[in-house]
Amino acid sequence: MEEKDSPESDVDISKQNPSEGENTVKLNEVGKKTTISASTIQVNSCQRGNPLLKEIRNVPWEYVEGIAPDYIVGSHCVALFLSIRYFNLNPEYIHNRLKGLGSGSKLRVLLVLVDQKDPHHALNKLMRICILSELTLMLAWNNQEAGKILETYKLYENKPPDMIMEETGTQVHEKIMEALTSVKSVSKTDASTLLATFGSLENILEANIEDLSGCPGFGPHKASRLHKVLQENFKRL
Repeated sequence: MEEKDSPESDVDISKQNPSEGENTVKLNEVGKKTTISASTIQVNSCQRGNPLLKEIRNVPWEYVEGIAPDYIVGSHCVALFLSIRYFNLNPEYIHNRLKGLGSGSKLRVLLVLVDQKDPHHALNKLMRICILSELTLMLAWNNQEAGKILETYKLYENKPPDMIMEETGTQVHEKIMEALTSVKSVSKTDASTLLATFGSLENILEANIEDLSGCPGFGPHKASRLHKVLQENFKRL
């Protein structure tokens, strides 16, 4: 999603003083060489004005002309940004961007800002696109969350997986996952889908059977069973 005419100024990276050997050279979408600093998040100039940039505060970032993705987060991670509102208005936009993205990065992220009510239909389409295009779908419900996702990818770029697992294991997210999977027939994949679609446990509890049935992997039977469990009164034994 392209946003322009922002008062946000470019970050001055001249004071970062990257160590020798920290920069790498990559080819941009028109085949010209561009120097990529490994210490910063590289931001496509088409993202000028995107409010999420103001939320990237713990890692440096800089604008780079001519790069194919919206963000080069690391040597093996790139990201495209899209809002639900923009996707509904321009459904072909993401397909055109994917054509130019290529497949050179190990991790390709589609960062989606959920900025409309009832996003389920659009999310179903985007999940299908991500599966077919080997993209990792990340959802954010506000600009702060979107900026935090990019920050986290950068901060943990060179961290071992076990360190990340130890930190995330105590998060509320894991507790919600455990609660949802305690319902018969709801798998971890189902629980992740529910959280990705509705954004919070509160929204899942407020969803009706039709809303639940619209989630990938959920049919009327599973949705009805989950809805019944979620609407039961909890009693102390």
